[in-house]
Amino acid sequence: MPTRPPLVLSFASLISNFDRFAVTPMLVLIALALHVPLAAVVTTASGYFLAYGLSQPLWGLLSDRFGRLPVIRGTLLGAAAAGLVSALAPNLTALIAARVVTGACMGAVVPASLTYVGDTVPQQHRQSALSDLMAASAMGTAMATAIGGLLASFLDWRVVFTVPAVCAALCVFLLRKLPEPERARVEGARNHLVAVLTNRWALLVFGLVFVEGAILLGTMTFLASALVHAGVDVALAGLATATYGLGVWGFSRLVKVLGRRLAVWQLIAIGGTSMFLGYLVVTAEANIATVVVTALLLGGGWSFMHSSLQTWVTSVVPEARGTAVALFASALFLGSAVASAAAGPFAERGSYALVFGVAAGLAVPLVITASFYRNRYQRRVLTTTG
Repeated sequence: MPTRPPLVLSFASLISNFDRFAVTPMLVLIALALHVPLAAVVTTASGYFLAYGLSQPLWGLLSDRFGRLPVIRGTLLGAAAAGLVSALAPNLTALIAARVVTGACMGAVVPASLTYVGDTVPQQHRQSALSDLMAASAMGTAMATAIGGLLASFLDWRVVFTVPAVCAALCVFLLRKLPEPERARVEGARNHLVAVLTNRWALLVFGLVFVEGAILLGTMTFLASALVHAGVDVALAGLATATYGLGVWGFSRLVKVLGRRLAVWQLIAIGGTSMFLGYLVVTAEANIATVVVTALLLGGGWSFMHSSLQTWVTSVVPEARGTAVALFASALFLGSAVASAAAGPFAERGSYALVFGVAAGLAVPLVITASFYRNRYQRRVLTTTG
């Protein structure tokens, strides 16, 4: 049996992450180009995250019913079309609408890829395989914030939306020969939902990842904007925040090594502590050095904590894995959408220290709760199987 994700799924995950994070360093540029307030432009990010999150249950149910690959191919095609519309949008209203549709379509790619890994990779190799998939996603994030910022600064922000759209169309073609995996079946969409929503461990993981999404993804959206507010060039701000992707890539390699030596709850504790320290650093002062340090530490938080939560959710309801993973991703991006929308007005006023300080404070109860219950879950599993 395979122990790594297919290369083409890693490419699809890279594209999805590039598209999701590309707007981050461009918020100020888009506001200036379209002559609208920054708080209004933040809606392009929060709307994308919201659509990404709300679409997850639908894609999960469809992937359990019709297969992982038909869902990935169909949504990538839709994302390619909506991405091109984003690049041609004449005003903010059209741009927001196009980004919402793109987010809804891109929302299927990573969860379905994670589910594919859950279907094809044995449990003992799964966290390692998910780390490989996460590394590819991290490269997409790094490229989005670095290359996206450069393209937007020296060419045009519309080019940044065109790139992932074209790549998504290419990926549809490359996916045509990948075999569909066998999967456990629960007849009927209602039974899928009931199986997941009546599982208390699944509900717990959904709650944890909602808070994680708010702290990590939702708040991280404002790192580049904080630098631009401080007078840093957009391209340089993008390069600084791109170290998040490099942090995820590097720390995901470390997770593969430590994952064989440490308990999962310990990996979660390391990741949550990294997130807390990251936001603590940038709360003190937002400059190039502190943002780079914060971005790297947040990459560690994502690699250690999120990969552990991802692995956890693939095992709690194996008979409806696609639905469980989709709801997991939904909770993640709903959390990020809520946080970015709530923080938008504070960012408009330049109150970035408050935004980052709240994120640091929320990371403390998150890491304590997640570590405690993951250890309890593992003990319960060992007792049951033993």
